[in-house]
Amino acid sequence: MTEEMIGKVKQMIIGSLRIEGMTPADIDSDAPLFGAGLGLDSIDALQLVVAMEKEFGVVVPDAATGTTVFQSVRTMAAYIMEQKK
Repeated sequence: MTEEMIGKVKQMIIGSLRIEGMTPADIDSDAPLFGAGLGLDSIDALQLVVAMEKEFGVVVPDAATGTTVFQSVRTMAAYIMEQKK
Protein backbone atom coordinates (compact mmCIF):
# COMPACT_ATOMS: atom_id res chain seq x y z
CA MET A 1 0.00 0.00 0.00
CA THR A 2 1.32 3.38 -0.87
CA GLU A 3 1.66 6.36 1.40
CA GLU A 4 0.21 8.32 -1.50
CA MET A 5 -3.12 6.45 -1.20
CA ILE A 6 -3.14 6.95 2.57
CA GLY A 7 -2.65 10.68 1.99
CA LYS A 8 -5.51 10.75 -0.52
CA VAL A 9 -7.81 8.97 1.95
CA LYS A 10 -6.90 11.43 4.71
CA GLN A 11 -7.59 14.34 2.38
CA MET A 12 -10.94 12.79 1.39
CA ILE A 13 -11.91 12.40 5.06
CA ILE A 14 -11.06 16.02 5.84
CA GLY A 15 -12.83 17.32 2.73
CA SER A 16 -15.96 15.17 2.83
CA LEU A 17 -16.54 15.68 6.56
CA ARG A 18 -15.52 19.36 6.39
CA ILE A 19 -13.15 19.04 9.34
CA GLU A 20 -11.89 22.54 10.10
CA GLY A 21 -8.29 23.15 11.13
CA MET A 22 -7.06 19.59 10.51
CA THR A 23 -4.38 18.51 8.06
CA PRO A 24 -3.64 15.01 6.78
CA ALA A 25 -0.57 14.97 9.07
CA ASP A 26 -2.91 15.34 12.07
CA ILE A 27 -4.61 12.00 11.33
CA ASP A 28 -2.90 8.83 12.56
CA SER A 29 -3.14 6.22 9.79
CA ASP A 30 -3.75 3.42 12.30
CA ALA A 31 -6.00 5.21 14.81
CA PRO A 32 -9.64 4.12 15.06
CA LEU A 33 -11.99 6.29 13.02
CA PHE A 34 -14.96 5.74 15.34
CA GLY A 35 -15.14 6.15 19.11
CA ALA A 36 -11.60 6.99 20.19
CA GLY A 37 -9.28 8.36 17.53
CA LEU A 38 -11.19 10.68 15.18
CA GLY A 39 -14.48 10.11 17.03
CA LEU A 40 -16.64 9.75 13.92
CA ASP A 41 -20.28 8.64 14.08
CA SER A 42 -22.76 6.80 11.82
CA ILE A 43 -23.62 9.95 9.84
CA ASP A 44 -19.91 10.41 9.14
CA ALA A 45 -19.74 6.78 7.96
CA LEU A 46 -22.48 7.42 5.40
CA GLN A 47 -20.66 10.50 4.15
CA LEU A 48 -17.45 8.49 3.80
CA VAL A 49 -19.24 5.75 1.84
CA VAL A 50 -20.54 8.37 -0.61
CA ALA A 51 -17.15 10.10 -0.81
CA MET A 52 -15.31 6.81 -1.50
CA GLU A 53 -17.71 5.99 -4.31
CA LYS A 54 -17.47 9.48 -5.81
CA GLU A 55 -13.72 9.94 -5.47
CA PHE A 56 -12.40 6.40 -6.01
CA GLY A 57 -15.30 4.55 -7.68
CA VAL A 58 -15.29 2.03 -4.84
CA VAL A 59 -18.52 0.72 -3.27
CA VAL A 60 -18.96 -0.56 0.28
CA PRO A 61 -21.74 -3.12 -0.29
CA ASP A 62 -23.00 -3.67 3.26
CA ALA A 63 -22.59 -2.77 6.93
CA ALA A 64 -20.44 -5.82 7.69
CA THR A 65 -17.94 -4.80 5.03
CA GLY A 66 -18.10 -1.20 6.26
CA THR A 67 -17.20 -2.30 9.79
CA THR A 68 -13.98 -3.80 8.45
CA VAL A 69 -13.20 -1.06 5.94
CA PHE A 70 -13.70 1.87 8.31
CA GLN A 71 -11.47 0.67 11.14
CA SER A 72 -8.70 3.13 10.23
CA VAL A 73 -7.31 5.20 7.38
CA ARG A 74 -4.95 2.32 6.58
CA THR A 75 -7.82 -0.21 6.25
CA MET A 76 -9.73 2.23 4.03
CA ALA A 77 -6.70 2.72 1.76
CA ALA A 78 -6.11 -1.05 1.57
CA TYR A 79 -9.75 -1.68 0.63
CA ILE A 80 -9.69 1.00 -2.09
CA MET A 81 -6.49 -0.40 -3.58
CA GLU A 82 -7.84 -3.96 -3.47
CA GLN A 83 -11.08 -2.97 -5.19
CA LYS A 84 -9.32 -1.00 -7.89
CA LYS A 85 -7.20 -3.99 -8.99
